Amino acid sequence: MPFDVLVVMDPIAAIKIAKDTTFAMLLEAQRRGHRLYYVRPGGLALRGGEAVATAAPLTVKEDKAGWYTLGEFAEWRFGPGQVVLMRKDPPVDGEYLYDTHVLGIAQQAGALVVNDPQGLRDFNEKLAALLFPQCCPPTLVSRDPAALKVFVHEHGEAVLKPLDGMGGRSIFRVKAGDPNTNVILETLVGPGHLTLAQRFIPGIKDGDKRVLLVDGEPVDYALARIPQGDEFRGNLAAGGRGEGRPLSERDRWIAAQVGPEMKRRGMLFVGLDVIGDYLTEVNVTSPTCVRELDAQFGLNIAGLLFDAIERKLAA
Repeated sequence: MPFDVLVVMDPIAAIKIAKDTTFAMLLEAQRRGHRLYYVRPGGLALRGGEAVATAAPLTVKEDKAGWYTLGEFAEWRFGPGQVVLMRKDPPVDGEYLYDTHVLGIAQQAGALVVNDPQGLRDFNEKLAALLFPQCCPPTLVSRDPAALKVFVHEHGEAVLKPLDGMGGRSIFRVKAGDPNTNVILETLVGPGHLTLAQRFIPGIKDGDKRVLLVDGEPVDYALARIPQGDEFRGNLAAGGRGEGRPLSERDRWIAAQVGPEMKRRGMLFVGLDVIGDYLTEVNVTSPTCVRELDAQFGLNIAGLLFDAIERKLAA
């Protein structure tokens, strides 16, 4: 039975449809006959204790010259028979968190929010990996520059990064004795910001793999994002090259450690970052790589997601 799909995303006019996972979801929802609505950026609100959104009917098509059409914006109240795709990119700042509170009230009113608003608040994408320490490389999260410097010295080489970045921004590779270590730590820690240090994983040369989970179950292929030239970061946004690969036994083991907890918490669509044998991040806000994997392997990952969404609505 068709239902309403409201999408909360960054401006649709600015997306690159060949790479945009949210666009793949919208195409699939439309193909199934569901009604699409685009929530105006900043359009979530509370009126008299009810969650509402300023939204317009949306039509999408696979055409880079004109991939969407919007109808008239109007105020919508959330309720049963609606699915909300929360697909805003980080940073998870105060405004993002406020939106999850509004969507939590929408959820109480009967809407199915993907991913669960409470989980979006709880799972910082860097820290969430540490809920599964058996999967992770040696890691320290601290505000103490001296402790972070000792960590680098102990492991010989480490990656330092803030907790609120995405796309490879502000990630530093540091070796013990590097004369830039102090200034890097001053930049990251600043006036007391928590900073994450992980032992450098040489396996990054073979790619930072994105393993996708749909309702706790892994997609059979991962996208390895391989650093190019003298760059150590594999992020596509940092110039990495995407190469699809079947999941390894280790990838499946990591997915089996993480997947059940994601399913239990209502996180229907999750991206795991795996370098070598290690889990480094758990992405819950707006995981990507669907378009690339679909194109390389003839998959329909958004179809798997909407199968899961339809099962939940039926239940």
